[in-house]
Amino acid sequence: MAELKRPLTLLLAAPRGFCAGVDRAIQIVEEALGKWGAPVYVRHEIVHNRHVVERLEALGAVFVEELDECPTDRPVIFSAHGVPKSVPAEAALREMIYVDATCPLVSKVHVEAERHYKAGREIVLIGHAGHPEVVGTMGQLPDGVMTLVETVEDAEAFQPRDPANIAFVTQTTLSVDDTAEIVDTLQRRFPEISAPHKEDICYATTNRQEAVKAMAGEADLVLVIGAETSSNSKRLVDVAKRAGAGDARLVASAEDVVWAWFDGVETLGLTAGASAPEDLVQGLILACRDRFDVTVNEVTVTREDVVFKLPRVLA
Repeated sequence: MAELKRPLTLLLAAPRGFCAGVDRAIQIVEEALGKWGAPVYVRHEIVHNRHVVERLEALGAVFVEELDECPTDRPVIFSAHGVPKSVPAEAALREMIYVDATCPLVSKVHVEAERHYKAGREIVLIGHAGHPEVVGTMGQLPDGVMTLVETVEDAEAFQPRDPANIAFVTQTTLSVDDTAEIVDTLQRRFPEISAPHKEDICYATTNRQEAVKAMAGEADLVLVIGAETSSNSKRLVDVAKRAGAGDARLVASAEDVVWAWFDGVETLGLTAGASAPEDLVQGLILACRDRFDVTVNEVTVTREDVVFKLPRVLA
């Protein structure tokens, strides 16, 4: 007689997975391959997900770290995270065909930083050192113009040249709550600091965090599908723990799940970072069904209908 599977309630966060900026970046690589044929070069991972990168490699995309690894007679695409101004300048100098897949919401932060700089303000960038988006944003302006602040302690220690003439911008994929604490610190210390017209943290990051908050309190374990290099995915783990989940872990796919984590787990929360494809989510649900009697309940906080246009060069 077949062994009875133990019941497992699976709370599935919505929205989850791909955002409009990631969708657009992947589409740009696919369209470029269709237009120019293989190989098409991509500077840095187009998005932070190994599964996505490997699928595009199979289609003929070649991923490189720097522009000097690209031949001048093939197109090159810049990743969704954005690049320093020096990169397109160098591509133009080498007379390369290039396509910028920077997410429009990251470009908005670049434009904001430029506006503050032209107005003579000293700029604080709230973000994580070394993240490609931060490197790209800081590279929009001359060295020394922007100060990176990663923590509340950094915000307390920051000493501007003129406290009455500063502004802040933020990386788009941060934890809304962590950033709020840093912003509160800066605004308490510098009441005249210029803030973004509209929150820099992107709608998709915010929505995915809200969906996790909505289910975390009921979950004994929350699994976030995403890459170790994905800032927004790692933030979802932090948000789940803070919102009351019994435990929360980041996994690249079902293959990374340690099933011992499920001991005593009656309710599982499941979500995916903005660069993780939906087939990985469905794969993990199937892996759970193999082991448990699964009931899936979707926890929906909002519906997303944002679509970003492709660059003109691909029209």
